[in-house]
Amino acid sequence: MKIFLKILKLSLPFILGIGILWWMYRGNNWTDFFHILTDEMHWGWMLTSFIFGILAQQVRAWRWRMALSPIGEHPRRRSCEDAIFISYATSLVVPRIGEVMRCGAIKRSDGVSFSKSLGTVITERIIDSLVMLILTALALLMQIPVFIKFVHTTGLDLGSFLRGFTTTGYLVTLICLLAIVGTGFYLIRTRFSRFCDFWQNLKSGLLSLRKVKNLPLYITLSFSINLCYFLHFYLAFFCFDFTSHFGPAAAFLIFCVGSFAVLVPTPNGAGPWHFAVKTMLVLYGVAEVDAINFALVVHTVQTGLVILLGVVGALGLNLRKKINTQ
Repeated sequence: MKIFLKILKLSLPFILGIGILWWMYRGNNWTDFFHILTDEMHWGWMLTSFIFGILAQQVRAWRWRMALSPIGEHPRRRSCEDAIFISYATSLVVPRIGEVMRCGAIKRSDGVSFSKSLGTVITERIIDSLVMLILTALALLMQIPVFIKFVHTTGLDLGSFLRGFTTTGYLVTLICLLAIVGTGFYLIRTRFSRFCDFWQNLKSGLLSLRKVKNLPLYITLSFSINLCYFLHFYLAFFCFDFTSHFGPAAAFLIFCVGSFAVLVPTPNGAGPWHFAVKTMLVLYGVAEVDAINFALVVHTVQTGLVILLGVVGALGLNLRKKINTQ
C-alpha cells in the first residue's frame, strides 16, 4: 500500500500536466507544428535567448554563494552553478525536488551543510516571491485592461474560485491542513533532539541574509535573475512572425502570468504554463492555433536547454569529485 501511495504521489504531477496538455492539443495539426519548428521558426533568436536562460541559472548560483558565505560555507563558484543546473533538470522529473537535490549535490561536492544550505534556499524562495510580486504589480499597472479581460475570460477571480468549492472540497482542505499540522507535531515530539539540531542550522541559513556582505548586490542579483528569464522568454517572440510585433510591456505581463502558472506542481510547469501563455497571446490578438504552437515550441525547446544544462552540471560535479579524490 505504501509503495502504491508513493507511486501515486510521484505520478500525480505528470497526470495533471499530461491531462492539460492532452486537452489543449487534442485537435492540434502536428504537421503545422513541425512545419513551424523546421521552416518558419527563426532559430537565431532562439539560440540568442539561450544565453539569458543559461545566465539566469548562473546568476542564481552566484547569489546562492553570497548567502552561504556568512554562515561559514564557501563552496566553489562552479560547484554552485553545476548544482543549480542539476536542480532545474531534476525538477523536470519530480516537481520541487530540485531544491533538495542542489543542497545534496553541494554537500557531496564541497562539504556544505545540507540543512544550512536548505535554509538559504528557503530564504531565496521568500525573496523571489517578493520580487515576483513587485514585478507582477508593475506589469499589471502597465497592462491593467488586458489583465482584467484575462481574469474574466478564464474565471480566475476570487469569487468564482470560492464558489467552485463544494462542502466536500472545504472538508478535504481542512483535513489536509490538520494532517500537515499533526504530522509536524508528531515529528517534533518523536525526533525532538534531531529536530533541534536541524532547526538551528536551518535558522542560521534563514538569517544569513542580514549578514550578506553586499546586500544591495544580493537584491540586484535577485531582480537580475528575473530579467534574464524575461529576456530568455521575450527573445523567443522574435522567432515567429506572428509574435515578433509584441512590445516589452505586453510580453512582460505574459511572462508574469506564465511564471505564476509554473507554481502548479507539474514538470517544468508543463500544461498550466502552456494554457496561461496561450490564453494571454489570444487575448492580444494572436490566432489560437499560432498561440498553441508558440507555447508548445518555446516550452519544448527551452526544456531541452534545461536538460542539457543538467547533464553538463552532473558531468562537471562528477569530474571534479574524481579529480579531488585522486
